[in-house]
Amino acid sequence: MICNNEPLSGGPPGGRLGLPAARGARRLCLARGSARWSAGFLGPRLVDGVPRAVSAGLGRRKVPVVAAKLVVIGGGRMGEALVGGMLAAGLVESSEIVVVEAVAARREVLSAGLARRHPGLRIAEQPVAAEGAVIAVKPGDVETACRGLRPLGIARVLSIAAGVPIAAMETWLGPQVAVVRAMPNTPALVGAGAAAISPGAQAGEQDLAWAEALLQAVGLVVRVPEGLLDAVTGLSGSGPGYVFLVAEALIEAGVLAGLPRPVSQALAIQTLLGSARLLAESGESPESLRAGVTSPGGTTAAGLRALESAAVRSAFLDAVMAATERSRRLGRG
Repeated sequence: MICNNEPLSGGPPGGRLGLPAARGARRLCLARGSARWSAGFLGPRLVDGVPRAVSAGLGRRKVPVVAAKLVVIGGGRMGEALVGGMLAAGLVESSEIVVVEAVAARREVLSAGLARRHPGLRIAEQPVAAEGAVIAVKPGDVETACRGLRPLGIARVLSIAAGVPIAAMETWLGPQVAVVRAMPNTPALVGAGAAAISPGAQAGEQDLAWAEALLQAVGLVVRVPEGLLDAVTGLSGSGPGYVFLVAEALIEAGVLAGLPRPVSQALAIQTLLGSARLLAESGESPESLRAGVTSPGGTTAAGLRALESAAVRSAFLDAVMAATERSRRLGRG
């Protein structure tokens, strides 16, 4: 096994993987055999000593010259957040990333903001050859993005586009490309996301570790079979919307009870933030923490009784199931 803080013996001279773990990330290890090894999560996939993109095309076509380590297709909020997280975590240098954005006005925004904060980062209209790619466009634009990448010899692709099956992307990208599909959520914008990843037919452990390293720069990452990504969408993908609705309701309730709106808003937001942190850091279950704050005959007990009478618990169950089913339908087209 090779871990991200262990030197590579038998690899390139002077070699460490050189990828510091992202905030909250667990230690990642890669398997190494006699004929396969990886120079790093963002490095080429070697097959019998030859980069995968090259070995797949030997004798058939000219292999494009690699212009970057990573090309990010889509410079929207999620794409920008992912790039910022990777750079902050030290996974890549700014000069090794190209962000591709089709909309001219958005390219100007990225050039004035992201590229200015990270000198050397390139903003482009068209994709370039790279060792890996991230697809961060709207679902309806994924096919175009994949077909644009196909002639560039890219070996591995991570897609964070919702609802687009791996099989479809493999068809558009070509049979030799390792595809990893992910379902992130919007708290990734502040480095506190939750994402699940699933491998395609050509994706191995090294490809999953590569995708994990990228996404761990902006939050938690778990692995699931692709068939469970719809459930992930219903829970964590759509979950921020449910939490924001709860926040709205709590703020309105505070105002109804007589608090000034700014005070109610500050208290409601901090209550949600503090409760989530307590749940994450205490090691206790939600049930245990709820019981700990619920005194017999007390105020919390009265409030919880009202919530249970209104079937709030059941409403959350229905919400997750409805979002999951909608994700399934969208995936079927």
